[in-house]
Amino acid sequence: MPESSLVIADNIKNINVKVKTAAVKSGRDFSDITILAASKTRSPGEILEAFNCGIKVFGENYVQEFLSKFELLAGYKDLRWHIIGHLQKNKVKYITGKVDLIHSIDSVPLAKAVENRGVSQNIVADILIEVNLAGEKTKNGATIDETYNLVKEINKLQGLRLKGLMAMPPLEKNNRKYFKSLRELLKDINDKGIYKEKLSTLSMGTSGDFEEAIEEGATIIRLGTVIFGSRPPKVKSA
Repeated sequence: MPESSLVIADNIKNINVKVKTAAVKSGRDFSDITILAASKTRSPGEILEAFNCGIKVFGENYVQEFLSKFELLAGYKDLRWHIIGHLQKNKVKYITGKVDLIHSIDSVPLAKAVENRGVSQNIVADILIEVNLAGEKTKNGATIDETYNLVKEINKLQGLRLKGLMAMPPLEKNNRKYFKSLRELLKDINDKGIYKEKLSTLSMGTSGDFEEAIEEGATIIRLGTVIFGSRPPKVKSA
């Protein structure tokens, strides 16, 4: 069942304490970290509860679901949207100009599709490259080797602004090694000067491991159940 407004408020207070503690532990400021609420399947009401408790950035996985919420919540000007799920090229046209950041660019064709749509609307799109750190065949994302080439290709595109990297590590008890790997990959890209600007965004860490992610350099953490509570079970169709 969805969490009540009081529970969501308490959850966010607890999260803020943990984020601050992890930030201090790694010699960073609380303001360095963006808490993104992963709002897939969450109602507009739940999103507003989190928004009223200080969460300003919400991440959606599915374009159709995002568009519905975007229209319903269009009056809240400080509410910002990111796309964090796999993005199909034929859906790019629906989100251009509506989202602040796309986390899931994982191929040159997708990058070019986003750029082409942005150019047609005189928009420069902010993006992250999604990296498949463990080479999992069941997950989207560029391999580490592919990431270097993708950065080089994006560097040629005028309608994109690459901000950094995103990763969803395997479901393991300790993901610190993957967070460290993503941080080191970002540093190596910067050290080699592959992109025209310094990259600084690391989108990594979810409800079960965001503290470790912060300690390893995360600048965006993507939190769902720890804010909203567990999702209701899917109802099987007859």
